[in-house]
Amino acid sequence: MFRAANGFFFCSKISGMKAEKSKNTLQRFLGSSKEYPVLAAVAAGMYPMIFYYTNNFELVNSWQHLGYFTIFFLLVPILVFVFAHRISVHPFIGKWGKYIIPFLNIFTFLFLMKVCLYASIQKKIALGIFFLAAILAFFLYKHLKKWMIVQLLLAGVGLITFLPVIYQNLTVSKEWMIQPDDIEHAIFKKKPNIYYIQPDGYVNFSELDKGYYQYDNSEFEMFLEGEGFKNYPGFRNNYASTLSSNSANFMMKHHYYNQSTDFGETSYARKTIMTDNLFVKILKNNGYKTHFIGESYYLMMNRPNLTFDFSNIEYKDVPYLSSGFKNTLEILPPIKQFMAESSTSPKFYFIEFFKPGHISNSKTSNLGKEKEKKLWIENLELANNRLKNIISEIKSQDPEALILIMADHGGFVGMDYSRQSYIKTNDRDKIYSIFSSILTIHWPNHEIPVIDENLKSAVNVFRILISHLSENPDYLQHLQKDSSYMMIKEGAPTGIYEYIDGNGNVTFKKH
Repeated sequence: MFRAANGFFFCSKISGMKAEKSKNTLQRFLGSSKEYPVLAAVAAGMYPMIFYYTNNFELVNSWQHLGYFTIFFLLVPILVFVFAHRISVHPFIGKWGKYIIPFLNIFTFLFLMKVCLYASIQKKIALGIFFLAAILAFFLYKHLKKWMIVQLLLAGVGLITFLPVIYQNLTVSKEWMIQPDDIEHAIFKKKPNIYYIQPDGYVNFSELDKGYYQYDNSEFEMFLEGEGFKNYPGFRNNYASTLSSNSANFMMKHHYYNQSTDFGETSYARKTIMTDNLFVKILKNNGYKTHFIGESYYLMMNRPNLTFDFSNIEYKDVPYLSSGFKNTLEILPPIKQFMAESSTSPKFYFIEFFKPGHISNSKTSNLGKEKEKKLWIENLELANNRLKNIISEIKSQDPEALILIMADHGGFVGMDYSRQSYIKTNDRDKIYSIFSSILTIHWPNHEIPVIDENLKSAVNVFRILISHLSENPDYLQHLQKDSSYMMIKEGAPTGIYEYIDGNGNVTFKKH
């Protein structure tokens, strides 16, 4: 017991000495006349960097992004601060030298936080931050070190918040991608050129003339009918966003949002779509040349390795800081360009554009459900015109192509903003407004396969198509459930719920 007591007092003494040493170190730091420019730069850039990574991990989870953020948020400020510190003692600067490092620290911190929130420079806001930082530096320069401690504490707290994000993404299971059969080795008997056109948020015709939409789209429907397309009424998607739906559709399997219930996206969805894309790999195994044609950088923001042979977007043109929607590209010219290239190989085109899209995401930015509906319909009409132009071009150059038009989700019309979809509702029309999506297909030589009766939801489309092209009905034995799933955050215990069952009935069952 005596030894134990001695050990306890000894450990207590050691702990006390460490605490006293830390206290003395902090006091020496606060009382020092040194400005510590390197530490001031790190303190200014560390929290904004961690903040952006925590809230946008799916956009920046690449080594290239880590290098970019390290340079932009840390190394560049360090160089600037060190240089500024050296010139601050020059006689020419005089009494203003003491304000330079405080100004740079405050300006860098606020400017980088603005960049993180808006993913852009925004000159007027940057100018306002400049003047604000100058005023704050003038009054608070004596307290710079205290402010640096606050910044470093914020970075520490931010890191604690960020670590679970890393863990969640590093430990997510990929078992859902495993196929139950040998479809990966399917051998095609038919090899038409395939054009998959994805107009974002385009609701199925069977929903457009009722519910919250009440829109007469008959003119465009007649156009498609005249071009030899078959429409599939009641068709819908299984997931509620571009990334979650595309990753399930191209892998031909349900992922159930990886059981995640945050407002983020399915883990590594862009890599799943652009790198691990099983449907594209099967096409390439059958000799297809594959093309991605996008209106924006959205699917390429975290710079995944492309499994597609060709793309109209090069990574040198993809910004490191962006939402992926701000720069829109013309898609008809690259379609013409790729079609004009001579090749004896069959071709596949994934053509994506963001019209009509969906209503505003957030409560703060929405215009109200009626104005949001009006804007969506205007975008629908733009989408119709774009689809006409694309279809006419394809049909004129490739009349026997297989053209598949399928949206990734609905338009969310009927709600004030799309994030209301995370709140439980029993309103059938609102639920279908989330998932209903267009499916219309131009089958080569008007040979419509009997198995198209299985085309009810997006997760099974490519498996059915592979079964048709390979003339192997065995692949239909492993179709996925035609259910639609939603993350619910309010109105019920948080979780993933089946919102529409395989027969198209509204339900509410926790997965």
